[in-house]
Amino acid sequence: MDRPQIPNCLPAWEVADLPEPKPLRWEHWTRFVGPGIVMMGIQIGGGEWLLGPDITAKYGGGLMWIATIAIICQVFYNLECGRYALYCGEPIFTGFMRTKPGPRFWMGVILFLNLSSLIPGLSTHGAAMAASLYLDRPPGVEDRWLVTTLAYLFIFLVAVPVLLGGKIYNMLQAIMTTKVVIVLGFCLIVGVTCVSVENWANVFSGFLKFGTVPTTVDGKDATVNVFQSLWSGDGWPLIAMGNIATLGAFAGYAGGGGLSNATYSNFVRDKGWGMGSVVGAIPSAVGGKEVTLSHLGKAFSITTDNLRKWKDWWKYIVVDQVFVWGPGCFMGMALPALLSLEFSDTSTLVGSKLDWAQSLITADGISRDPRFGPAMANVMWIVTILVGMLVMLPSQMSIVDDFSRRWTDILWSGSRRLRNNPDGNAVKVVYYTILAFFLTWTVVFTYIFSNYGTPRLMTLVVANLNNLALGVTSFHLLWINCRLLPAEIQPRWYHRAGVLACGVFYLGMSGLVFMTKQWPMLKELLGW
Repeated sequence: MDRPQIPNCLPAWEVADLPEPKPLRWEHWTRFVGPGIVMMGIQIGGGEWLLGPDITAKYGGGLMWIATIAIICQVFYNLECGRYALYCGEPIFTGFMRTKPGPRFWMGVILFLNLSSLIPGLSTHGAAMAASLYLDRPPGVEDRWLVTTLAYLFIFLVAVPVLLGGKIYNMLQAIMTTKVVIVLGFCLIVGVTCVSVENWANVFSGFLKFGTVPTTVDGKDATVNVFQSLWSGDGWPLIAMGNIATLGAFAGYAGGGGLSNATYSNFVRDKGWGMGSVVGAIPSAVGGKEVTLSHLGKAFSITTDNLRKWKDWWKYIVVDQVFVWGPGCFMGMALPALLSLEFSDTSTLVGSKLDWAQSLITADGISRDPRFGPAMANVMWIVTILVGMLVMLPSQMSIVDDFSRRWTDILWSGSRRLRNNPDGNAVKVVYYTILAFFLTWTVVFTYIFSNYGTPRLMTLVVANLNNLALGVTSFHLLWINCRLLPAEIQPRWYHRAGVLACGVFYLGMSGLVFMTKQWPMLKELLGW
């Protein structure tokens, strides 16, 4: 058949031949640098640098198994996003709008699930790091004005790179590749030269300690393994539910989280993989005059030749996720955790009530480590702070792009008025209009949280909203790929099982946090 039978909520796909992929060979290693490494750079952020160290400082590596489940589930989710984009050149958000009840309904759902993107926690932590360099010490409560001022400044500065580069994706790929190399390279060098073998074993063995949960022993944080407790006859252990929001946030930040994973389909399109090469990309404001974007995708006919090319394109997605993104996420979680586990004992910020203490624990601990002389300690303090800023600010930049890109694609495909615009280059007007709105809104949220909340609260709220978004969209994504795509390229049973597990895991985490934290407050408010 020429194309699958699809709901009529959006116009049908046009039909075109699938382009011929270039063969993947190790001598052409640059072909492996694709959406996976962009996502890896985006997602080495709050979870890895903030919540990972926070968890390991309290519980060692015992809870890293949560990251194992999270990352494996997300690999299956990302594979299915890539499958959809390879087939028709559309981001999965357009696929959502193809299903009933239609675009307007799904725009509302996506807007609700996207609320976490409006909270700029990473730029605030980056501002605290910049303030530390200026003050030559961690900023205190009296320095809040400086941190807040820098946070406002960084919100606008992080948007500058996405103005350049022809395709916005090209600029993202360059920045995120640089970030991955520097951040993981720094952590690896310090880890090899300074971190004990015991801590290496603690962190990496933690990825396999399934069933280990937080508890308290003599009033102190500790861990216990559920399976071992049951096997030894001690019964079900008493879990410290007071930290469940932090654990939920840890799961939400491990790997990607939220709708940022779904943006993988946008990157596959803009990279030009599969049918993405025939629909175009979002152009940048400077240097993007020759780049255009179709409003809707183009699907290929199921022929012997197209299926042969499909199998080769699918290898791009598998290599990108299974051999680049997945292992990179494990390293992105493990290496910062190694540093925090080694140096948190010498930091004066552990247990601090400072809003931004989490982002500075590793740097403060390194600067106070007795193995370093005064000069070397100062150098390590500065370098660690700079690496931390490289973690936070590009990730905040990616959130700016992610929100703007997501809603540009949604409106570009879902709005009948915009679909009637014949100028494919006009998409950048939509993109930068949304970007300007987003920057204005994040300034408002920065003010609200700076005066009535904390950066750590930002991080927890964002991550737990991400759990809900990833859980809900997992089921919708699977439904689309099993109903809208031809049978020959639909996900196999183990892909379906992986996406179902992703939905169950993340909805389970968000439900657990809700029942533990929000439900008691709601009952009290309602007088139940």
